[in-house]
Amino acid sequence: MTVTVTGQTQVLGIIGHPISHSLSPPMQNAALRQLGWDGIYVPFAVQSGAVKTALAGLWSLGVQGFNVTIPHKQAVMPLLTAVTPLAEAVGAVNTVWRQATGWAGTNTDVLGFIAPLRDHGPTLQRAVILGNGGAARAAVAGCCELACEEIWVVGRDAQKLQIFADSWQESPLRPPLKVAQWDQLLDLLPSTDLLVNTTPLGMHPHTDQSPVDAAALGLLPSTAIAYDLIYTPSPTRFLQLAATQHLTTVDGVEMLVQQGAAALELWIQQTPPVDTMRQALKTHLGLG
Repeated sequence: MTVTVTGQTQVLGIIGHPISHSLSPPMQNAALRQLGWDGIYVPFAVQSGAVKTALAGLWSLGVQGFNVTIPHKQAVMPLLTAVTPLAEAVGAVNTVWRQATGWAGTNTDVLGFIAPLRDHGPTLQRAVILGNGGAARAAVAGCCELACEEIWVVGRDAQKLQIFADSWQESPLRPPLKVAQWDQLLDLLPSTDLLVNTTPLGMHPHTDQSPVDAAALGLLPSTAIAYDLIYTPSPTRFLQLAATQHLTTVDGVEMLVQQGAAALELWIQQTPPVDTMRQALKTHLGLG
């Protein structure tokens, strides 16, 4: 379907650097076409240090809203006139929209993270999150929303783990957070309901890697869920190994779709066509 751009066409987008790899444009533009909304979603390459200038330019040009990706999710926050409590708690903004008084921001990564877990029935008592970077923050907040009784964050650097834990001390979410180093992981797994990979292990070009091996995954209860935030390749080596242990698996495709759908609904106040967005993303990734 051809997109016709006129003087009435509204503009949405995404800022980041680099930005050419972003999968949001094909997904969001497919949704806009499906809805018949006169708008277009475009990527904007914004280098570090240029975020303030970029936001002023986007405002002047009448852009209605935009997503924020690496490396700007934290840098954009002090430039906004309003930030939701959830984004404040996570410490990152990934979705911005226009208000009369200026730009407002929130974090839809959390909604994206929890969406595919809503239908998995029983309460998740213990969640173990592999990695303590930015992606782990959305996972911690999501596990709070899911009322996990224990949230363990596992990393290799004790100092970074402590900094991560300390950063949640004043959070209104008050996560039941504990940290552990990698050599303690095997002790945690037999009582783990949700194992989340937020590390880059398994991402291109190291697609043969997994943060844990089959033997470790075999320690998980048979009802456990293995969740990888990586969306390409699909499935990752981590999820392939989890499947051999007959575990429920979730990949990053659904998180990407759901966070994008939540952002789109904020911008245009319409129910997003999630199936269309999912299929557009999978087609773009060559997943059928």
